[in-house]
Amino acid sequence: MERLGTGIGWRPAIAEAVEAMAGIEWVEVVAENVCPGHLPDSLRRLRERGVAVVPHGVGLGLGGAERPDPVRLAALAQRAEALGSPLVTEHIAFVRAGGERTASRGLEAGHLLPVPRTREGLAVLCENVRIAQDQLPVPLAVENIAALFSWPGEELTEGQFLHELADRTGVRLLIDVANLHTNHVNQGEDPAAALDALPLEALAYVHVAGGFERDGVWHDSHAHPVPEPVLAVLAELASRVRPPGVLLERDERFPSAAELEAEVAKIRRTVAVAGRDRVPVGAGARPGSAPASGAGAATGPVADEAARTRLALGQTALLSALVAGTPAPEGFDRGRLRVQSRMLTAKRGSVVASLAPELEQILGDTYRPRFLRYAAGRPLTGGYRADALAFALHTLREEPPAERAVRRALRDWWIERSGRASLVGRPWARWARVARFALLGR
Repeated sequence: MERLGTGIGWRPAIAEAVEAMAGIEWVEVVAENVCPGHLPDSLRRLRERGVAVVPHGVGLGLGGAERPDPVRLAALAQRAEALGSPLVTEHIAFVRAGGERTASRGLEAGHLLPVPRTREGLAVLCENVRIAQDQLPVPLAVENIAALFSWPGEELTEGQFLHELADRTGVRLLIDVANLHTNHVNQGEDPAAALDALPLEALAYVHVAGGFERDGVWHDSHAHPVPEPVLAVLAELASRVRPPGVLLERDERFPSAAELEAEVAKIRRTVAVAGRDRVPVGAGARPGSAPASGAGAATGPVADEAARTRLALGQTALLSALVAGTPAPEGFDRGRLRVQSRMLTAKRGSVVASLAPELEQILGDTYRPRFLRYAAGRPLTGGYRADALAFALHTLREEPPAERAVRRALRDWWIERSGRASLVGRPWARWARVARFALLGR
């Protein structure tokens, strides 16, 4: 695997700080947030300096019951080519469910949800990964996710599941040590045992991120400093193998440039210190370690359509419970599902606010409670921009603000963003507007 070195997740809010940061050898960008034909100037300058840029996908849903969407795959490939990337990465997760296979409406999670660690779930995932590998111009690496709950009837540990995935497909692994810590707190899984079971020769790079614990649940926030327990898991990994790359992820509540740089330096020191007494994999390797995965990896059982349908039904029932208020499927921890449901709704509100900050400015302190009431029983079925428009229209129709100025500002925002503004001035359209806004409580 090509050596990447030490890096940081590039985000527009910290673009200037990242450019000025000493010792940054590579960056990672959220693939869905960049346009191949209109790359940010900051990323162009970094590439001109020889800094590698890796696109990190969040919307492919490789762990879902359906085969990867060709349009999404093509978009990910375009970004890899536009950025001259050495590889692309995605998650071992499902992000949507429902649709034709289950004769139900399609549902979007807006979040990365865990796949069942069963033989059947593994077979579906392996086939989806192979399809993605065939369509991408560079190697693919897949990331373990943080999970608040597990599926009933699981047959494999996290380490065994990742080991078999890499062995069957030859896919590289992006190991998030913060997620290993999250699963330790939330589900009692031993990070060291997971690392012992992994084929570390397949390691592409490592994610490190911060979070916080509340009421016995670890929240992988990417908005807090990296805590010592996560650095300890990083040290455990670095004592086994030299990571080709290590990257700090930070998505919100960005600290000063100096604090970010200090955190990157701490991560670099942790890896260096842990590597001093490293036992090379393959030469006195620890018990449970596995041979390297590669292009000739065994394929294993292929998932048939019946297996995909069973997985689709299970994922749809689970996602419906999380976002549409239906009963929790049998065998799941109902308390954990309630917590996950609240987290999904809160995240949805935050994403809408970041994409349409005017909504929070217009509605002020009432935005959050209004959005939570709107989202209850109204699952995300499309994109967040459509969700913002639907929320504004729902508010005007069902729960209009008392202040006339607030109603007018919200109405004007909805007209402009929904494209209705282009109708203003046409004689026939004026009458339609009068009728429509009579319904909106103008």
